[in-house]
Amino acid sequence: MKGIVGDAWKLKEHFNYLAITTNGFVKTNEHAVMGRGIAKQAKDKYPGIDHLLGKKIQALGNHVHLLTADLVSFPVKHNWWEEADIELIKRSCNELMAFLGTNERILLPRPGCGNGKLKWEEVKKVIEPLLDDRVYIIHLDERYLK
Repeated sequence: MKGIVGDAWKLKEHFNYLAITTNGFVKTNEHAVMGRGIAKQAKDKYPGIDHLLGKKIQALGNHVHLLTADLVSFPVKHNWWEEADIELIKRSCNELMAFLGTNERILLPRPGCGNGKLKWEEVKKVIEPLLDDRVYIIHLDERYLK
């Protein structure tokens, strides 16, 4: 995995995909909860994506899913109110690597480190062996890349 600084939405065009960190909670209206962070930004930019993700979670479970031609879900939580689950993040890393084509690249915000309340130093140790150089971990501030 590589680190990169910048705005994910502005850099997205230079990558095959942007990963959206998500949870597995689906409301009674079949919409996934996408209320904070990059998930909320995606919901605001792509109306109806919360319903699409909700249907995929109901049908296929809380897994990595292709949402649009260039957006991929990346589960970090089971429920929106919980802290991120490092075991779920590990599974999502493995699923993401299986999903990516040989020459495809993806932007991934630090999984579980925003609203998931995990510390990047701890998450990095766990995911670094699982992700190769097709995955770019994006952060807005270069001071936090290390």
